[in-house]
Amino acid sequence: MFSIETYTKRQQELLSQVNSGIILLPGNEESPMNYTDNQYRFRQDSTFLYFFGLNRPGLISLLDTNKGEVTIYGDDFTVEDFVWMGKQATVRDQAALCGVEKTGSINDLVNRLRQATKSKEAIHFLPQYRHHNILKLMKFTERNAQEIENGASAELIKAVVAQRNYKTEEELVEIEKGIDTTVEMHVAAIKMLKPGMSELELVVKIEKMARAAGGDISFPTIATINGQTLHNHYHGNTVKEGQLFLLDCGAETPMGYAGDLSSTFPVSKTFSSLQKDIYSLVLKSHYACVDNLKPGHTFKDVHRAACLSIADGLKGMGLMKGDTESAVDAGAHALFFPCGTGHMMGLDIHDMENLGEEYVGYNGKPKSTQFGLKSLRLARELEPGFVLTIEPGIYFIPELTDQWRAENKFKEFLNYDEIDKFRNFGGIRNEEDYLITTDGKRLLGNKEKPMRIEEIEDLRK
Repeated sequence: MFSIETYTKRQQELLSQVNSGIILLPGNEESPMNYTDNQYRFRQDSTFLYFFGLNRPGLISLLDTNKGEVTIYGDDFTVEDFVWMGKQATVRDQAALCGVEKTGSINDLVNRLRQATKSKEAIHFLPQYRHHNILKLMKFTERNAQEIENGASAELIKAVVAQRNYKTEEELVEIEKGIDTTVEMHVAAIKMLKPGMSELELVVKIEKMARAAGGDISFPTIATINGQTLHNHYHGNTVKEGQLFLLDCGAETPMGYAGDLSSTFPVSKTFSSLQKDIYSLVLKSHYACVDNLKPGHTFKDVHRAACLSIADGLKGMGLMKGDTESAVDAGAHALFFPCGTGHMMGLDIHDMENLGEEYVGYNGKPKSTQFGLKSLRLARELEPGFVLTIEPGIYFIPELTDQWRAENKFKEFLNYDEIDKFRNFGGIRNEEDYLITTDGKRLLGNKEKPMRIEEIEDLRK
């Protein structure tokens, strides 16, 4: 945990940003896999972690904006629980760790919320993603499921985003711990991959490294010879000479902060000539993005820099044609790059995605509906303190190509006969994590992930 002062400062800042009423921030409950006592690894709600740092299930916080008071509610474990779990700290002892003096039982919370309902106090809560917490809010506030789904407080969302979007020095230390472990995972993977190895074998070895660092993985590992599938969590293939391997993985620190990096490398000792050509285009687009990272620039412009670079490079190889800017404006490049260039990162790899991309990544502005561009999670003007990822890529997706070709889509920009030669190529992306500073950007992490072709091939020897 951070210092008591850190949490009390965050709590008081939140109280000052919501004008009236009470704020409910539920922590998470245990989540069963297949029956109640067989549970997934417990992961605390990230906003609850941000304001309280307590990694215990069953806690709910209430912040009273009128009185300026903070209370944590939860039921203490009993001796019968101790038999199975060992002795546990009381709710009061836990609350003291984050500077909260007032505590109560869940029954006390129910009574407090009934009082709030009777006196017509505003009850602010965030969008919920766990069914346990949806059911709790239904019970505690006497609202139905639709009222909970539609009743999240925009005022509270904006207040939380306004705090969590700007990373402090102590948060950056934690984030870089996660990134450093993630770099080690990538380097180990690049070194260990061999023809005849299963994807799963590599996954098991690198995920063990995240656990050994005291935390866990920050999201389900993507490790695949089918890199054209953007979020491919299937690990059942055996790798062969001549294939490309895409790895997208991250380590989460014990405090919940994430690292998120991607690498693409050959199963063979070296890239083929064609693989080098496409890899070089992706790398060029990557650094076109990095060059545009600075306060005052929008991330939408950063994304556009990647799109223009990719389209121009593919035009040079004969896969695209026509005016590059017109092709990108129309969305023709999205055949090869159907996703966004990056996203915010912190306590979540897609930071605060549960609160809504329009608030976190768009500052309240509407998203595009254009294929490809609509998947851009971050578009707002960049500010010092933002932590984000850079991950443009080139993907050859046969099913998408076949559909567009059948529709004669963007035939003025796409050479389908040439594109068809890449049906079995796969996909390539690299990913790094950056901090926006007052005068530009800083690559995060104390260990550098290999990116250049010669660096990767040296590790493959």
